[in-house]
Amino acid sequence: MRTRIKICGLTREADLAAAIEAGADAVGFIFYPGSKRCVGLEQAAQLRRRIPAFVDAVALVVNATPAEVRAILEHVGPDLLQFHGDESPQACSGYGHRYLRAFRVGAPGLESADALAAQCTAYGDAAGWLFDTHSDGYGGSGLAFDRSLLASVQSDAAARPLILAGGLKPDTVEHAVRAVRPWAVDVSSGVEESPGIKSAQRIRDFIAGVRRADAAA
Repeated sequence: MRTRIKICGLTREADLAAAIEAGADAVGFIFYPGSKRCVGLEQAAQLRRRIPAFVDAVALVVNATPAEVRAILEHVGPDLLQFHGDESPQACSGYGHRYLRAFRVGAPGLESADALAAQCTAYGDAAGWLFDTHSDGYGGSGLAFDRSLLASVQSDAAARPLILAGGLKPDTVEHAVRAVRPWAVDVSSGVEESPGIKSAQRIRDFIAGVRRADAAA
């Protein structure tokens, strides 16, 4: 199986082009004001228009209001919503739009493999379950989590596609993919020169690491 790759936190056309050219399957735009990678509606819409067919656009939100989410859907037209805050199952599915549910591993109530798996099952209609490291900033910390906590999720026959995030970098992603065998990987800070400014070389190196892991499998 080929591991899918999402490059998240894009803010510039040059970085978007670098991700697409390198072979990313999806790109992410962050609409959380607390993030240094936050983009506005018009900025995201302009970037969205540069995305070719068969590359997904993902809109990441954190505890956004329904009006804010509807504005993103109307003005940007993402292929997927990504809920990265404390949104309930009803809130995630209420827009009638495909979505990813992010889980911040290590957060209160998500400190064990069984607790994490139990929380995931409430979001059974998600297009994928994304696992990131718990941090005050709702992602983008560059820190990894204990991946053994995914054991109960991976043993569940009803689990949704597993998307691995949290602390992935060009020099660590190959080992992570070999160890976890996720459906996809998601990276933001690990391919940056500074917050919101991607490195085309780091993007290429990251994707090459994923492909090496796939070839070895």
